[in-house]
Amino acid sequence: MSNRYKTEHNSEAQFQPSSDGAVLLNKLNITTSDEMNDVELSLLMRLMDAVLEEVTDEQAITVSDLCQWHQHWLGNVYDWAGQYRSVNMGKGDFQFASAHLISQLMQELDNKFLSIYTPCKDMDDEQLIDALAKVHIEFILIHPFRDGNGRLSRLLANIMVLQAGRPMLDFSIMDSNKRHYFSAIQAGLDNYEPMKSLFRQVLQMAE
Repeated sequence: MSNRYKTEHNSEAQFQPSSDGAVLLNKLNITTSDEMNDVELSLLMRLMDAVLEEVTDEQAITVSDLCQWHQHWLGNVYDWAGQYRSVNMGKGDFQFASAHLISQLMQELDNKFLSIYTPCKDMDDEQLIDALAKVHIEFILIHPFRDGNGRLSRLLANIMVLQAGRPMLDFSIMDSNKRHYFSAIQAGLDNYEPMKSLFRQVLQMAE
């Protein structure tokens, strides 16, 4: 992880003592990845239940909603839950948005994508696939939070398809070929078609 900021006093850049650098510094003193994964999954299921109760099929989703969801999900685990990250992050040689640009980019996500592509009520399949692919790519390329971006993006996608009256999504095709999925993310810098193709398959598998 590269970083343009001083991070020695930044909780986002610290790992839990005795975790061998495997678990981020957390409020629960969890030191193993397996335990943290279990806790985060359980909390994510609670978040899903809460969001399904709150969001209507005629409601536009906003970046404020995304921050609130992240805080609701991980607020009891991490100090920085619900806040934009202040450290730079990447996957392999690919860098996500620089931390100092995140606030501006999230505002653009709000104005140019979420406000246009949500709510998804009354969308046909191709309109929905287009909306899912564009919103997903833009969110993942920004990677606004220190952790949990992929899982939050899937929650957002599920809310979008439920607004459109479709069943919840099966992401197994993305999980089984992560290289293909990440290639579609990288292509999304100037071409949404690979991700649209993936979401077309995901939507078909959910029927």
